[in-house]
Amino acid sequence: MIRRVWKEDYKIIGFYTGRVTIGVGLLMIIPMMTSVVFREWAPVLDFAISMVLTLLVGYVLCVISRTRSTPGLTHAMAIAAGSWLIAMMLSGVPYMLSGHMKSFLDACFDTMSGFTTTGMYLIQDLDHVSQGLNMWRHLLTFVGGQGIVVLALTFLISSTGGAFKIMAGEGKEEKLEPNVRHIAVQIWRISIVYLAIGTAALAVVGMFEGIKPLQALFHGAYIFMSAWSTGGFAPYSQNILYYHSFPMEMVSIVFCILGSYNFALHYAVWTGNRKEMFRNIEIVSFCITVFTTFSLLAVALMQRGIYSDAVAFFRRAFFQLMSGHTTTGQQTIYSRTFVQEWGPFGMLAVTIAMAIGASAASTGGGFKGLRMGQVFKGVVNDVKKLLSPERAVVTTHYHHIHDNVVTDGVVKSAAVIIVLYVLIYLIGTLVGMAYGIPFHEALFESVSAGSNTGLSCGVTSASMPALLKVVYILQMWLGRLEFLSVFSLFGFIATGFRSMRRARAAV
Repeated sequence: MIRRVWKEDYKIIGFYTGRVTIGVGLLMIIPMMTSVVFREWAPVLDFAISMVLTLLVGYVLCVISRTRSTPGLTHAMAIAAGSWLIAMMLSGVPYMLSGHMKSFLDACFDTMSGFTTTGMYLIQDLDHVSQGLNMWRHLLTFVGGQGIVVLALTFLISSTGGAFKIMAGEGKEEKLEPNVRHIAVQIWRISIVYLAIGTAALAVVGMFEGIKPLQALFHGAYIFMSAWSTGGFAPYSQNILYYHSFPMEMVSIVFCILGSYNFALHYAVWTGNRKEMFRNIEIVSFCITVFTTFSLLAVALMQRGIYSDAVAFFRRAFFQLMSGHTTTGQQTIYSRTFVQEWGPFGMLAVTIAMAIGASAASTGGGFKGLRMGQVFKGVVNDVKKLLSPERAVVTTHYHHIHDNVVTDGVVKSAAVIIVLYVLIYLIGTLVGMAYGIPFHEALFESVSAGSNTGLSCGVTSASMPALLKVVYILQMWLGRLEFLSVFSLFGFIATGFRSMRRARAAV
C-alpha cells in the first residue's frame, strides 16, 4: 500500500526541483556570452530574458518549499523526473524567442531531445541560427549527458544522504566516490578534460579543412559535445556530412565510443585500473553486438550493391552503425538514404544496434550492454543448473568494475527494463503506423527516439502530427531516465490526488 502524501513531501520535491531549475538558469550565461563574442545582440536579449525567468521560477520554488528535510527514495525519483520536465519547458523559451520554432511544442521537443542526448530536432532553418542558440543546443546535450541533476549536485545541493538517491533517479547510480558531491565532481572532471582534448582536436581538423580559427574552435566544441554526450546535434542540417571530412568523422566516432562507456569505467581506467577495459562485461557485450549488427548490415548493403569502395563503406555504413549503437545519432548520409538505398534489412540492422544501445550510467541510451550481459549470463546460469546434479550449487559471475554474482534478482531487474524499452518502441511504432508511416520506418524512428539515439530516416519533422511529437517526447524522457523515476513521479501525483480526496471526504 502506498503511504499518504503529506505537505512536507511536496516541500522536499519543490525545494530540490527549484535548486535544479536555478542550475539550468545559470547555465544560460554560456550561450549569452557566446552571442556577445559574435555580437549577436538579439540572442543576448533572448537569453537574458530566459535566464531571468528560469532563475525566478527556481527561486520561487525554493522559497515556497523551503525545508531542511532529506529526500527519500520516492522524493528523489520524483525530483529527477520533474526537474527534467520543468527544464524542458524553460529551456525552450530562448528557442521560441529566436523565431526558429513553429510552436512551443516544437521547442519542448528540441529541448527534451537535447537534455536526453537524443539529437532529433524540429528547429527551422538550422543552417542560419545564431552562434548563441547553437551553443545552447549543444550545451543541453553536454549537460544532459552528465545529467542536469549532477550539475545541481556539483554546485547547488549540499552533500546530504538523499542527494545520491536524486542522482540515481537520473540514471547515474555508479558510486565512484563515497561522497555524493565528489561523485558529481568526478563526472564533471572526466567530461571537462575530454572536452578540452576533443575541442582542440576537432578545431585543428576544422582549420585544416579551411574553417576560420574562431569558427573552427566553436564548431569543434559543438561536435565534441554532440559526440561525447552521444547527442547527435550538429551546427548544420546536414550534420557531420556538411564537413565532408574523413578526419573529422574519425575523431568524432572515437569520442562517440568513449562517451558511450560507463563513467565508472572511465574512472577505473583514470585511477590506474586499465585491465578493466578488457574484463568489463559491457565492453565484451558491446564488441559482440557491434560485430553481429555490422555483419547483418554488411550483408544487407552488399546485397543491394552500394558502397563498393571500402573507404566509402567504412565512412557510410560503419559510421552510421557505430553512431546508432552508441546512441549518438550523428549522420554522414542523408536521412532518406536509409529508406531509398539501404532498404528494410539494412535499416533493421541499425535499428537493432540502436535498441541495444550503449553502457549503463553513461551518456547513452537503449537496453544497455550491462543488461544484455546480465540476461545472457542468467541464461547460461540456468542451463548450468539444468545440466548439474540436483544438489550442486551453481554460481555464475560477471565482471563490472568488480566481480559480481548472477542472481535471479539481477537478471529479473535487467529483463524488466529491457521489456519496458521494447514496449515503448512498439507503442511509438504503432502510433507512427496509425498515421500511415510504413512499418520499418515507424520502427526505426520509434527506436531512435526511445533509445535516445537521434538517427532519422526522414519521419521526424515539424510537419509531423502533434500526437507523434508528444509520443516521441515521452519516449525520450522515459528512455533517458529508464522508467522508474517517471513511474515514481506519476505514482506520487496519483497518491497526492488520492490523499486530497480522502481529506475532503473526512471533512
